[in-house]
Amino acid sequence: MADPSPLLPVSNSLEPSYNPVPEGTVSAGCPATRLRRSKKVLIAVFSGLLVVSLILATINNNSGAQHGDENASLAASRETAKPETLLPAGSRGVSAGVSEKANLKGAGVKDYPWNNSMLSWQRTAFHFQPEDNWMNDPNGPLYYKGWYHFFYQYNPNAAVWGDIVWGHAVSKDLIHWLHLPLAMVADEWYDKNGVWTGSATILPDGKIVMLYTGSTNESVQVQNLAYPADHNDPLLLRWVKYSGNPVLVPPPGIGAKDFRDPTTAWKTSEGKWRIIIGSKINKTGIALVYDTEDFINYTLSSGILHAVPKTGMWECVDFYPVSKTGQNGLDTSVNGPQVKHVVKTSLDDDRHDYYAIGTYDDKAAKWYPDNPEIDVGIGIRYDYGIFYASKTFYDQSKGRRVLWGWIGESDSEVADVKKGWASLQGIPRTVVLDTKTGSNLLQWPVEEVESLRLKSNDFNNMEVKAGSVVPLELDGATQTSFAEFELDKKAIERAAESNVEFSCSNNGGASHRGALGPFGLLVLADDNLSEYTPVYFFVAKGNNGSLKTFFCTDQSRSSVANDVRKEIYGSYVPVLKGEKLLVRILVDHSIIESFAQGGRTCITSRVYPTRAIYGAARLFLFNNATEAGVTSSLKIWNMNSAFIRPYSNEQQ
Repeated sequence: MADPSPLLPVSNSLEPSYNPVPEGTVSAGCPATRLRRSKKVLIAVFSGLLVVSLILATINNNSGAQHGDENASLAASRETAKPETLLPAGSRGVSAGVSEKANLKGAGVKDYPWNNSMLSWQRTAFHFQPEDNWMNDPNGPLYYKGWYHFFYQYNPNAAVWGDIVWGHAVSKDLIHWLHLPLAMVADEWYDKNGVWTGSATILPDGKIVMLYTGSTNESVQVQNLAYPADHNDPLLLRWVKYSGNPVLVPPPGIGAKDFRDPTTAWKTSEGKWRIIIGSKINKTGIALVYDTEDFINYTLSSGILHAVPKTGMWECVDFYPVSKTGQNGLDTSVNGPQVKHVVKTSLDDDRHDYYAIGTYDDKAAKWYPDNPEIDVGIGIRYDYGIFYASKTFYDQSKGRRVLWGWIGESDSEVADVKKGWASLQGIPRTVVLDTKTGSNLLQWPVEEVESLRLKSNDFNNMEVKAGSVVPLELDGATQTSFAEFELDKKAIERAAESNVEFSCSNNGGASHRGALGPFGLLVLADDNLSEYTPVYFFVAKGNNGSLKTFFCTDQSRSSVANDVRKEIYGSYVPVLKGEKLLVRILVDHSIIESFAQGGRTCITSRVYPTRAIYGAARLFLFNNATEAGVTSSLKIWNMNSAFIRPYSNEQQ
């Protein structure tokens, strides 16, 4: 039986302004959203148009003040195109359920003859993934009555995108997982084309509210409310969709397919709940602000939380506080002088997650970046590899903020179908403010992953000469490594200064030799080095003698297979005076997660070797610099497998 009082006190709900087209009805030339011709709705439409006008004015004012002549982004004739990406424009796949990687096949690439042994090796040992089929965005993570809950976008019918519902799993430690029955399926007109991304809010009385985006029978994006059928059930096995859904529809001026992914709600100073929803106006990415007292009736703010021209559609937005003084996480409603706020968005145009740190004005419902030069969508990324649609939650049991991120595949769709699954989730990461730089977050694997460590190997003060490769005697395709590197100081002094700009992706990868790099580790390598993936640092010396450090991963030689993407990822990493170069690497079969300088810069890669698998996987130190020697110390553990399996009643 459903909880008779699942929410805060309910007031009378206004009629939504959107009516679905009845099943089987074709309405040529009619827009997807239809406005009821009532006096109430005409007033609502007028008010909505006024709000959008104010939003446009806000965008114009903000962009003029912070981004120079970027007002031009609102005029289609003067837009600056984003760099071309390897993925199709549509972020959600197509209605037929075709994976977004289908373009690999159209590029004239022949399928590699993968065998079952190779494909079986690709499945990870300690990263979360369903038993089979397709998975993408993390949804509504939370900690409740002793269990961590993880929901996710899932296709129960195939290893490609489509038929999206909510999968559900629970864990006691974020590492070992039990698969539960589906949480929500696409069984209503307002989510018939997909139960899309959403977020959980835990109310002061301990009850749970879940807001999620539904794709209607007309593919209009609307926001819906759901809640547990029984709040006394720690496993939250059954969910009820609110009978008055949808609770929010696209406001006038916002596209029917540009209104998605509500955040966790937080309390305002007036005692109301506040959420943001991602959208865009022309090519300006925006975060719409809504206030509510009961999660049924909402007021759209006359302004926007934030907007950045030329960033396109903002999806999977996130908003949360970080402490300026401590290393603990904060509940989403915390505010005050010792707090900064993070705004994060997943950019639909380039499929990367960007964040910025700034100041939140509760009264005005606005957020301002500390440094407009590294604003949301144009500055720092969570991860410079494959990492998208991420979502954080506050873990009240341990006082930490935890970040989940979807790790897609970079092989062919044919291979995914053959192996029967696609995508996984990164190891959950804690997130805190880097108080040393003030502009970065520090991301670090949750401490529970250390429980999987087996035997360790130590390598101390190993000297790696310029142009050399040093094998490390250990085995296994699942490892965690800590490594520190120190360049020869005399070689740094001798190195010539240069004004040449370095880029991980544009300078030839690990084969590009400079005086002070690259150097690092070759992971998932075979004995003959016909396959290997370098994870490395490159130090550039500028004209004024200053050093700038880059952290990169090069997939160009990761596999002899021809139907996988082999990209070079990376970015600048801040290295402060007196700091050694530090990296932590998690290797779990086909995923490599790397964290430089305590997590200031992170890179996640998917690799698909054909030879460096099982017992043939090796690890090497390398230094491809032309002048500088490197001294390195490492500690490396083999890793056990996590228990990820279906739930049985005996396990409660």
